[in-house]
Amino acid sequence: MAGAIVLMLIASRAGLTEEATSSAHLKLPDLSQPSPSPDDAPTDKPVLSWETGAGKSYFIPALEIVSFQFLLNQLDRHFIDDPAYESNWSSIKHNLDHKWVVDNDPFSINQFGHPYQGSIYYGLARSAGLNYWESLAYTFAGSAVWEIAGETTPPSKNDQIATGIGGTFLGEPLFRMSSLLLESADGTPSVWREIGAALVSPSTGFNRLAFGDRFDTVFPSRHPAYYSELQIGGSYSSHVTDQSVPGSIQHGAANVTFAMEYGQPGKADYAYTRPFDYFDFEFTAATANFFESIFSRGLLVGTDYALGSSYRGVWGLYGSYDYVSPQTFRVSSTALSLGTTAQWWLSRKIALQGTALGGVGYGAAGTIHGQGERDYHYGLTPQALIALKTIFGERAELALVGREYYVSRVASTESRGFENILRGEASATVRIWRRHALTVKYVVSNRQASYPDLGDRNQTLGTVWLLYTLLGSTRLGAVEWRDEGAPNP
Repeated sequence: MAGAIVLMLIASRAGLTEEATSSAHLKLPDLSQPSPSPDDAPTDKPVLSWETGAGKSYFIPALEIVSFQFLLNQLDRHFIDDPAYESNWSSIKHNLDHKWVVDNDPFSINQFGHPYQGSIYYGLARSAGLNYWESLAYTFAGSAVWEIAGETTPPSKNDQIATGIGGTFLGEPLFRMSSLLLESADGTPSVWREIGAALVSPSTGFNRLAFGDRFDTVFPSRHPAYYSELQIGGSYSSHVTDQSVPGSIQHGAANVTFAMEYGQPGKADYAYTRPFDYFDFEFTAATANFFESIFSRGLLVGTDYALGSSYRGVWGLYGSYDYVSPQTFRVSSTALSLGTTAQWWLSRKIALQGTALGGVGYGAAGTIHGQGERDYHYGLTPQALIALKTIFGERAELALVGREYYVSRVASTESRGFENILRGEASATVRIWRRHALTVKYVVSNRQASYPDLGDRNQTLGTVWLLYTLLGSTRLGAVEWRDEGAPNP
């Protein structure tokens, strides 16, 4: 829902039409101008400057994170019948004196709830003016405080990774999209933009509301090339093997997908100097399983490059948070990968975009509705991604995406078994009129698992999707640049 609001509000502006990726760039507020003169505001009132760091606060987000944790603990204590939230000085002392463990809380709590909780910590620090690395430190420390003092259960190593690190890989794209929604306004953001930005990044909205002018300065995007899509439609599970529980598969489902690629390679005057100056974010909700998938990856440290006049890209170290739950099984990972993202103009009208990543994370995978089988297990997770998209002028695009996750027995709670998850997507989008298009997609997900006490398992789910697509621009995400000798489609 938050993603849909982002797209509908941003897409309503001219900045998401063809001009967003051509020489007529977004007309965004000039955030490099000096703050209001002393006649307009008191000189002793701090105002955040993203360029100099003036006005940022280290104390405010620390207090906010601890206050948020106290309120969350009280809410859980009074409305959830679970002794885990009855923490006190005795439980805190016990957790400080004992070793950390790998817990087995429900998958959705560990693999989505904790990363989202981490994104709240992260957003509180980020919107108070701290940079990515400072905000990561606050998130990591906040997660440790919760593990020790927020619950009576032993502190969890897997939660620390999902919250303290995965929360930043999710939180930075949310912060950037929220800021972009505010930045793309003509003048002062409207109330609706403020509400939309707060829904995308609640922490950002809270600090803007609670501290007024102090944190009202919008984070400067530095005018990246970006592209987004909103897809609404239905899917049908046409191929199911090894259905664990008869009737557990909902064959027909309604789906909503929001995707944004930010900082696309190809814009000549854009530099990748900050973490997540390039990122790719995708979220899909479905009636069959609510959260069907969440993919968030961004360039942590890297640079851009050019090969000739028609090929540009970025390469370096990426951070990613993935969550995939195609009804029969599920997998999630927080990872670091090396790789590249690039665009290549094959001709004046055809552009090829792609990403190739390989790395390792800490992940979890397992079956759903299994009988006599563990729900899921953790382990060190080597993984890979290959994504290709061919854009044919302003008419159509073809896309292929392949992902693989190998959840090993290394760093697991028990040295047994492994999970190998493959997910492939093939889609075709045809623009019908202006920014309205139709998309046909086929998604296949396969799980191969082997355990000495459970035997081998092979589960596959193939799904056909038919979607209405609201395009971010009629160029379907192709990025044009103006270097001498470069194609000018």
